[in-house]
Amino acid sequence: MILFDNRLETLITQTGWVARVVLCILLILSIFSWALIFQKSRALGQIEAHTKKFLQMFRAGRGLPDPSTLKMGAGDSPLVTVYQAGYRELEAQLGAADHRPVAPGMAPAASQSTGRVKNPSAVGVQMQVAAGEEVRRLETGMSWLATTGSVSPFIGLFGTVWGVMDAFAGLGDAGTASLRAVAPGIAEALITTAMGLFAAIPAVIAYNYYLGGIRGVAARMDSFASEFVSKIETIYTV
Repeated sequence: MILFDNRLETLITQTGWVARVVLCILLILSIFSWALIFQKSRALGQIEAHTKKFLQMFRAGRGLPDPSTLKMGAGDSPLVTVYQAGYRELEAQLGAADHRPVAPGMAPAASQSTGRVKNPSAVGVQMQVAAGEEVRRLETGMSWLATTGSVSPFIGLFGTVWGVMDAFAGLGDAGTASLRAVAPGIAEALITTAMGLFAAIPAVIAYNYYLGGIRGVAARMDSFASEFVSKIETIYTV
């Protein structure tokens, strides 16, 4: 391990200014990518846990729970925002104060509401709009991972090509054609390709993994919107 570190340090110190610039660019791309990877991992993990809790709370009773109660219990779940959007549209359609959705802790008049929903599809549309905004929020930073995964190998390849050209130019100046003469320059050049792959591979894996996770959250929001509309049609018949 110590020998590998010493050899890597030697290769880096012997690189030219172009290769060093390329290595710095790739290092910056890699740092930002890993920061996004950890951030997305934490965010999606919390969303998964809070979404399960949200659905348990929502399905616990026959009525519609108060959005503020769900927000306190599962605030990090995007389903909370989707639910609030549908709940607001439902309240707007029911209109009167005694025709609000059924919620624990509300006045008896509200829990005995017999209001009618004029347009259940409008409730679903509002929930779909809110779901789209949540998906866009979750996709923040994903383009950086995609860009890092696609351009890093080419940036590293540029450094390698430049280094190889420099090595062969030096070989011509030296007037010798032995492998011993050209090998150090080529080895120094190839380090940029290795760094490009080091930056690109985690970014590509993370992008595909988190994209699947975001699509799963989006599918859950769509399913929940359908479940919510079905429930209000049962409670508030047209």
